[in-house]
Amino acid sequence: MTATMPTGTTTPAASAARSRSWRPSRRLVPTLATFVLFVALFAGGSLRYDGFFSGQVLLNLFVDNAFLIVLAVGMTFVILTGGIDLSVGSVVALSGVLSAKLLAAGWAPVPVMLLVLVLGTALGLAMGAVIHYLDVQPFVVTLAGMFLARGLCYVVSVESIPIRDPLFTAFATGAVYLPGTELYVSPSVLVALAVVAIAAYVLACTRFGRGVYAVGGSSHSAMLMGLPVARIRVGVYAISGFCSALGGLLFAFYALSGYSLAAVGTELDAIAATVIGGTLLSGGVGLVAGSLLGVLVLGLIQTVISFEGTLSSWWTKIVIGVLLLAFVVLQRVIVRGGPR
Repeated sequence: MTATMPTGTTTPAASAARSRSWRPSRRLVPTLATFVLFVALFAGGSLRYDGFFSGQVLLNLFVDNAFLIVLAVGMTFVILTGGIDLSVGSVVALSGVLSAKLLAAGWAPVPVMLLVLVLGTALGLAMGAVIHYLDVQPFVVTLAGMFLARGLCYVVSVESIPIRDPLFTAFATGAVYLPGTELYVSPSVLVALAVVAIAAYVLACTRFGRGVYAVGGSSHSAMLMGLPVARIRVGVYAISGFCSALGGLLFAFYALSGYSLAAVGTELDAIAATVIGGTLLSGGVGLVAGSLLGVLVLGLIQTVISFEGTLSSWWTKIVIGVLLLAFVVLQRVIVRGGPR
């Protein structure tokens, strides 16, 4: 004889599952925390400062940080595999100063941009190959790449080189207005958001993206599963190199110049934005959207300090350092709690 449950009743297990269904995954907690922090900072700035609560202030976060958004996307791929890339800031400077030098020498802008992107990708590819095939720590290899790229900047030029090319100037001074409003963004923002969208699709919907998460979770297990670990590990550094070169072009559009000392320390900003956005330094967990939020949080901190007017710009680094430490601690708590 089979017992039946009365209509409208559920088992305790089903009730418990239903009560947990609304809870976010532990893996999403850092990204959600970043979003809450961004909203809180924007709301606090709006309450304290006149003129802070406006659409253009929000859009200016994208305008001023378009190149950093692209860098953070590339850094997300690398950190998801458990690696690190310290060369991105130097590649930004190299891309800008090389572009300015070639344009001043009479090169057409399109070949210059293609050459810069190829060089950045090739440098990332070379570093990835050394890391994987020679089993050298990513910190050491990318540190060498940082010194190499920065040294090449001085070989190209030790002086700041202005960019007067009409295409670069038009791109730098252009504005894309939102329909029916006076709010605008620069063309660089559209490029950065396109990179974010493509990267999010690759990580979420392609075999390569799933492999990136698998390698970050456990490269040994990924190898036993038959995944192309070598191609993935080398590929993410090539992606980071491409994003660094593209970020350098966007920075050149923003500054309309190339300078060998540009973007010093930007690699640390990219790492900070990625970690604050919820990507675990140990690899295997993270979202491109979270890295975008991390960049916006860093930009919003700078905006709040500039609106305050009485604080030194060094307070930006202090606040970012505190936030980075807090998010690293949060990550450790999540990792020790186990996946859910």
